[in-house]
Amino acid sequence: MDKPKKVAVGLSGGVDSSVAAALLKEKGYDVVGITMEIFEGPAAVETTGNHACYGPDEKEDIEIAASICKKLEIPFFVFDLKNEYKSHVISYFKNEYLSGRTPNPCVVCNKQLKFGFLLEKAKSAGIEFEFFATGHYAQVVKSGDRILLRKAADLTKDQTYFLHGLTPSQLSRCIFPLGELTKQEVRKIAYNYGFESAKRPESQDFIAGGDYSGIFEKDELREGKIIDENGNILGRHKGIIHYTVGQRRGLGVASPRPLYIQSIDAEKNRIVVTDRANLFSKGLIAKDLNLISIDKLTAPQKVKVKIRLKHNETPATVFPYGQDKIRVIFKEPQMSVAPGQSVVFYTGNTVVGGGIIQHSL
Repeated sequence: MDKPKKVAVGLSGGVDSSVAAALLKEKGYDVVGITMEIFEGPAAVETTGNHACYGPDEKEDIEIAASICKKLEIPFFVFDLKNEYKSHVISYFKNEYLSGRTPNPCVVCNKQLKFGFLLEKAKSAGIEFEFFATGHYAQVVKSGDRILLRKAADLTKDQTYFLHGLTPSQLSRCIFPLGELTKQEVRKIAYNYGFESAKRPESQDFIAGGDYSGIFEKDELREGKIIDENGNILGRHKGIIHYTVGQRRGLGVASPRPLYIQSIDAEKNRIVVTDRANLFSKGLIAKDLNLISIDKLTAPQKVKVKIRLKHNETPATVFPYGQDKIRVIFKEPQMSVAPGQSVVFYTGNTVVGGGIIQHSL
């Protein structure tokens, strides 16, 4: 009889990763739970609100993850990744906002922390495993010699947008046990197991309470001008980190017409606002390209793209553009293309690849 395959499961204390571990054990895998310790207070604002990825409730998360492993009778290990998180996620997050872009910390955290440093630390500690599993809603399938990343069966929970930065090599060692389940089914399994995580709300914010100004220095939160597209001064902003392209609410500008943020000029510390009609772009340029279903983009390809998590996919054509870049032309102009966000492109339910939006066209 073959030995059971060894799999490490990344546990967060939430319902999804808990059920992922339980399902793998049910299937006969040799399971070990691992989690990362990343919060280093008082860097974040400690306020109550939606559950967050980075905040003071991390201690509770780890305690619940430990209780899940005890119930499942599997080993559990915690690894200190505070320094790695600070240097690779927090620093990135701050630099992007201070440069006038809109960061996507989940994409960076997945690629570099969860599927990178965490696994390296686990292996360095002598933990043996062939595969790494998480509670993400996505599917990894093999097609010939190629590993593909496909959308989850529950499209309302699909998380491939956040996973597009994983390389085929990383994906080849991944298992996503929830890929064919709905959220309701996952909750039911958690309740049947009696997991404490079954009743826990989902993480909604990056920083506890949703206010991430606490990770910035005071001199980085400089007020500045809000101007219209013609250069007229309309008001003052409270620091460019609080704003993103397409934003309408919270501008604090009195105007007879609805105004939206068109661009953020970090060099001059000012925000440019305009009418909604001026927010539409015919396309974009993206950099830091990661391709999954193909080795190289050598010719134009018709795809569907997402330019932010809650963006409805839209038909587009992607073109090779210099070194490690692509040019995306939408079939119909799209609103609020935000530099710094990810653009992910699909054929059907398969992720072709993605990159980071550099600027709109």
